[in-house]
Amino acid sequence: MRRAKISIIGAGNVGATAAHWAASKALGDIVLLDIPEITIAEKDGSQKKVPNTTPAGKALDLLEASPVEGFDARIVGTSDYQATRDSDLVIVTAGLPRKPGMSRDDLIAVNTGIVKQVAQNVARTSPNAVMIVVSNPLDAMVYVAWKTSGFPTRRIVGQAGILDTARYRTFLAQEIGCSVQDVQALLLGGHGDDMVPLKRYTFAGGIPITQLIRPDRLDQIIQRTRGGGAEIVNLLRTGSAYYAPAAATVQMAEAILHDKKRILPCAAYCDKEYGVGGYFVGVPCLLGTEGVERVFEIELDDQERKMFQSSVEHVKELVNAVKL
Repeated sequence: MRRAKISIIGAGNVGATAAHWAASKALGDIVLLDIPEITIAEKDGSQKKVPNTTPAGKALDLLEASPVEGFDARIVGTSDYQATRDSDLVIVTAGLPRKPGMSRDDLIAVNTGIVKQVAQNVARTSPNAVMIVVSNPLDAMVYVAWKTSGFPTRRIVGQAGILDTARYRTFLAQEIGCSVQDVQALLLGGHGDDMVPLKRYTFAGGIPITQLIRPDRLDQIIQRTRGGGAEIVNLLRTGSAYYAPAAATVQMAEAILHDKKRILPCAAYCDKEYGVGGYFVGVPCLLGTEGVERVFEIELDDQERKMFQSSVEHVKELVNAVKL
């Protein structure tokens, strides 16, 4: 039986950790790709460009873990898109993190160029792949990947809601003192600050969360979830989260590659759905071998609908800042 082929574009912390999770789950052969050259500082203070061997080193290191962990896979690191040819799934983590002094528009401008180039290369080498976009700002970058790849919307999806629900479920389980496996939660809208928590769709062991956690404390947990990424950035000081984002991405990959038909919150293209009008926003999706096989429209009350519309408007602002 042919193993699936997974290409991960971007060999930084998120990309390399996604490769780790994917390999440990034996999801398929893995290609880890990054830019061909990097700049290093010399002892005299000057700088020079050298070949980027980081993806090859990380790939070899991960491959050498296979006898210990018991997975069989071909894992290579490269800067050549030819090595990614005919991938079944492509995960895009490439892009710069936001740095001090960098505006939102600055970040969008830089990462639009990066994601555009990646999407065009993926379309050229793996025209039948499903593409999962992780690059930030997510809600804009998944739009860029769609527009520049020419892929049908069902084969372009952004990772956002799973990460936010994972953080939410973690904090809820800690508060209740139960297993994280017993907490089910649903969020809509944009990533992070723009997420829309749906309290009445949140349960622990089938019990409505509102019966287990008092309202003021639940609001505090929701606020902590919204700022979950910033909390980790402040703790790490020199980087951002990567274990949970990578794990969330690989959960999506597994659902697609194994045709599991999972219902997961993802950034999916919505037109008539929820009245969005042609943008990628966080909604519950059915993920299978075709990618996003269905978007579920759920009942929202007036407050939830207002919050969701506000989130959608911010997504539109991000997309309108994109210059292709």
